[in-house]
Amino acid sequence: MARNTSRATATGHEDGALELPLLGPVTMPPPDRLAYFAGLGLLAALGLIDWPVALVIAGGHLLADQHWSRVTRGVGQAMEQA
Repeated sequence: MARNTSRATATGHEDGALELPLLGPVTMPPPDRLAYFAGLGLLAALGLIDWPVALVIAGGHLLADQHWSRVTRGVGQAMEQA
């Protein structure tokens, strides 16, 4: 029996996209990243770290992820052309 591996959501979008009323389609991060941000939010909610610190950590994580995503994509394109 073949297993369906597409990640369609209840709104019919692929790749974890949600349809938000004012924003339109918003892509959701993979579950491991959601867990990271949920844990960071939990630490801030429990008062173990301050909210501004949690926001700086989350922002730095997002910026680093975008940087490495571009680097990986560039390496992949260079390897395809070689």
